[in-house]
Amino acid sequence: MERASEHPGTRGTTIVGLRYKGHAALGGDGQVTFGETIMKHKATKVRKLWNGTILAGVAGAAGDALALFERFEGKLEEHRGNLLRASVELVKEWRTDRYLRRLDALLAVLDTEHALILSGEGDLIEPDDGIVAIGSG
Repeated sequence: MERASEHPGTRGTTIVGLRYKGHAALGGDGQVTFGETIMKHKATKVRKLWNGTILAGVAGAAGDALALFERFEGKLEEHRGNLLRASVELVKEWRTDRYLRRLDALLAVLDTEHALILSGEGDLIEPDDGIVAIGSG
C-alpha cells in the first residue's frame, strides 16, 4: 500500500509529450491539489524554453517544480540550448547536490530530436518511441 507522504504533490498530475515527424508537443493538466482538496485549476506545468525550441513539463510539489524549471533553464543557458547536454548535467547535479536531492518532482523535456524524462534519483530516460509521460493522473 502506498502512503500519501511517499509521493506528495504528484498524485493527479499528468504531463504527456511526443516527438513526431520533426515536431514536438507537450501538454499537461493545470490542477494543483493540497491533500484531497483542489486548490487551483490553471497552474502552468508546461513551459517553452530556449526561444520556444524546447518544451519542459513537471510533475511534483509546486515549489520543487519551480526550482527545477529554474535550474534546467540555467543548464540550457550554460550549454547553449543543447537539450541532451543540459539534461545530463542537471541529472548529475540533482543526484549529488544536497538541496536538489530533496526535491520531489519529475521533469519531462523535449525538442524535435530528443524526448527525455529526468528524475532526482539520477535517471535520464529517452524512450525509444519519442513519447514521454510523467505524473500519476
